Amino acid sequence: MSPPADANANANVGQKVVQYENFINEVLKRDLQKVLEQRDIVYEKISQYLQLKNTIQSLQEAESQRLKTDVDLGCNFYVQAEVDDSSRIFVAVGFGFFVEMTHDEALRFIDKKTSQLTAFTEQLTKHSAKIKANIRMVLEGLRELQGLSDVPESRTTDVF
Repeated sequence: MSPPADANANANVGQKVVQYENFINEVLKRDLQKVLEQRDIVYEKISQYLQLKNTIQSLQEAESQRLKTDVDLGCNFYVQAEVDDSSRIFVAVGFGFFVEMTHDEALRFIDKKTSQLTAFTEQLTKHSAKIKANIRMVLEGLRELQGLSDVPESRTTDVF
Protein backbone atom coordinates (compact mmCIF):
# COMPACT_ATOMS: atom_id res chain seq x y z
CA MET A 1 0.00 0.00 0.00
CA SER A 2 1.43 3.41 -0.98
CA PRO A 3 1.40 6.46 1.29
CA PRO A 4 -1.39 8.95 0.75
CA ALA A 5 -0.84 11.70 -1.85
CA ASP A 6 -1.29 14.45 0.76
CA ALA A 7 1.62 13.09 2.82
CA ASN A 8 3.90 13.14 -0.25
CA ALA A 9 2.78 16.67 -1.13
CA ASN A 10 3.41 17.88 2.42
CA ALA A 11 6.86 16.27 2.40
CA ASN A 12 7.67 17.92 -0.94
CA VAL A 13 6.46 21.28 0.38
CA GLY A 14 8.60 20.84 3.47
CA GLN A 15 11.65 20.05 1.35
CA LYS A 16 11.03 23.09 -0.87
CA VAL A 17 10.64 25.32 2.18
CA VAL A 18 13.98 24.12 3.55
CA GLN A 19 15.65 24.62 0.15
CA TYR A 20 14.31 28.20 -0.16
CA GLU A 21 15.29 29.03 3.42
CA ASN A 22 18.81 27.72 2.76
CA PHE A 23 18.97 29.76 -0.46
CA ILE A 24 17.99 32.92 1.42
CA ASN A 25 20.42 32.35 4.28
CA GLU A 26 23.39 30.93 2.39
CA VAL A 27 23.25 32.85 -0.88
CA LEU A 28 21.14 35.98 -0.84
CA LYS A 29 21.97 37.26 2.66
CA ARG A 30 25.66 36.50 2.15
CA ASP A 31 25.62 38.38 -1.18
CA LEU A 32 23.83 41.30 0.44
CA GLN A 33 26.37 41.46 3.24
CA LYS A 34 29.28 41.43 0.76
CA VAL A 35 27.76 44.27 -1.25
CA LEU A 36 27.10 46.35 1.87
CA GLU A 37 30.65 45.75 3.15
CA GLN A 38 32.08 46.74 -0.22
CA ARG A 39 29.95 49.91 -0.19
CA ASP A 40 31.23 50.75 3.30
CA ILE A 41 34.83 50.39 2.09
CA VAL A 42 34.13 52.79 -0.78
CA TYR A 43 32.50 55.27 1.63
CA GLU A 44 35.68 55.09 3.76
CA LYS A 45 37.81 55.92 0.70
CA ILE A 46 35.56 58.88 -0.09
CA SER A 47 35.94 60.05 3.49
CA GLN A 48 39.74 59.85 3.25
CA TYR A 49 39.79 61.84 0.00
CA LEU A 50 37.53 64.52 1.47
CA GLN A 51 39.76 64.72 4.53
CA LEU A 52 42.77 65.20 2.23
CA LYS A 53 40.86 67.89 0.35
CA ASN A 54 40.21 69.78 3.59
CA THR A 55 43.88 69.48 4.55
CA ILE A 56 45.02 70.82 1.18
CA GLN A 57 42.60 73.73 1.41
CA SER A 58 43.87 74.62 4.88
CA LEU A 59 47.46 74.45 3.56
CA GLN A 60 46.53 76.83 0.75
CA GLU A 61 44.90 79.26 3.17
CA ALA A 62 47.94 79.23 5.47
CA GLU A 63 50.23 80.06 2.53
CA SER A 64 53.18 78.63 4.42
CA GLN A 65 55.72 76.38 2.74
CA ARG A 66 56.86 74.78 6.01
CA LEU A 67 54.66 72.21 7.69
CA LYS A 68 54.96 70.39 11.01
CA THR A 69 52.96 67.21 11.36
CA ASP A 70 52.73 63.84 13.09
CA VAL A 71 53.28 60.78 10.92
CA ASP A 72 51.78 57.39 11.81
CA LEU A 73 54.45 54.70 11.55
CA GLY A 74 51.90 51.98 12.19
CA CYS A 75 50.18 50.54 15.24
CA ASN A 76 49.44 54.11 16.38
CA PHE A 77 53.12 55.03 16.78
CA TYR A 78 53.59 58.64 15.73
CA VAL A 79 56.72 60.69 15.07
CA GLN A 80 56.96 64.40 14.49
CA ALA A 81 57.95 65.42 10.99
CA GLU A 82 58.80 68.73 9.40
CA VAL A 83 58.21 69.35 5.70
CA ASP A 84 60.31 72.12 4.20
CA ASP A 85 58.28 72.52 0.99
CA SER A 86 54.62 71.51 1.11
CA SER A 87 53.76 72.95 -2.31
CA ARG A 88 53.78 69.44 -3.82
CA ILE A 89 52.21 66.37 -2.22
CA PHE A 90 51.94 62.68 -3.01
CA VAL A 91 48.41 61.41 -3.59
CA ALA A 92 47.36 57.75 -3.60
CA VAL A 93 45.77 57.15 -7.00
CA GLY A 94 45.03 53.46 -6.52
CA PHE A 95 46.65 50.03 -6.68
CA GLY A 96 49.42 51.22 -4.35
CA PHE A 97 50.62 53.98 -6.68
CA PHE A 98 51.29 57.53 -5.52
CA VAL A 99 51.63 60.56 -7.80
CA GLU A 100 53.32 63.83 -6.90
CA MET A 101 50.93 66.72 -7.53
CA THR A 102 50.54 70.39 -6.83
CA HIS A 103 47.70 71.44 -4.57
CA ASP A 104 45.49 72.46 -7.51
CA GLU A 105 46.16 69.21 -9.37
CA ALA A 106 45.40 67.23 -6.24
CA LEU A 107 42.12 69.08 -5.67
CA ARG A 108 41.02 68.43 -9.27
CA PHE A 109 41.99 64.75 -8.91
CA ILE A 110 40.11 64.44 -5.62
CA ASP A 111 36.96 65.95 -7.16
CA LYS A 112 37.07 63.48 -10.06
CA LYS A 113 37.90 60.52 -7.81
CA THR A 114 35.15 61.26 -5.29
CA SER A 115 32.55 61.67 -8.05
CA GLN A 116 33.67 58.34 -9.53
CA LEU A 117 33.52 56.63 -6.13
CA THR A 118 30.11 58.19 -5.42
CA ALA A 119 28.77 56.79 -8.70
CA PHE A 120 30.14 53.38 -7.69
CA THR A 121 28.40 53.56 -4.30
CA GLU A 122 25.14 54.35 -6.09
CA GLN A 123 25.60 51.20 -8.19
CA LEU A 124 26.27 49.17 -5.06
CA THR A 125 23.20 50.64 -3.38
CA LYS A 126 21.04 49.68 -6.38
CA HIS A 127 22.55 46.18 -6.35
CA SER A 128 21.78 45.80 -2.64
CA ALA A 129 18.20 46.93 -3.28
CA LYS A 130 17.85 44.23 -5.95
CA ILE A 131 19.15 41.59 -3.55
CA LYS A 132 16.72 42.79 -0.86
CA ALA A 133 13.89 42.58 -3.40
CA ASN A 134 14.93 39.02 -4.27
CA ILE A 135 14.94 38.09 -0.58
CA ARG A 136 11.49 39.60 -0.17
CA MET A 137 10.24 37.75 -3.26
CA VAL A 138 11.55 34.40 -2.01
CA LEU A 139 10.02 35.06 1.41
CA GLU A 140 6.70 35.83 -0.30
CA GLY A 141 7.02 32.56 -2.24
CA LEU A 142 7.65 30.71 1.00
CA ARG A 143 4.60 32.32 2.55
CA GLU A 144 2.44 31.18 -0.36
CA LEU A 145 4.04 27.73 -0.38
CA GLN A 146 3.23 27.25 3.29
CA GLY A 147 -0.27 28.67 2.83
CA LEU A 148 0.19 31.47 5.35
CA SER A 149 -2.14 34.44 5.25
CA ASP A 150 -0.92 37.88 4.22
CA VAL A 151 1.20 39.61 6.81
CA PRO A 152 0.09 43.19 7.41
CA GLU A 153 2.55 45.80 6.06
CA SER A 154 3.08 47.22 9.56
CA ARG A 155 4.53 43.90 10.74
CA THR A 156 7.03 43.45 7.92
CA THR A 157 10.58 44.34 8.73
CA ASP A 158 13.62 45.30 6.74
CA VAL A 159 15.85 42.41 5.75
CA PHE A 160 19.02 44.00 7.16
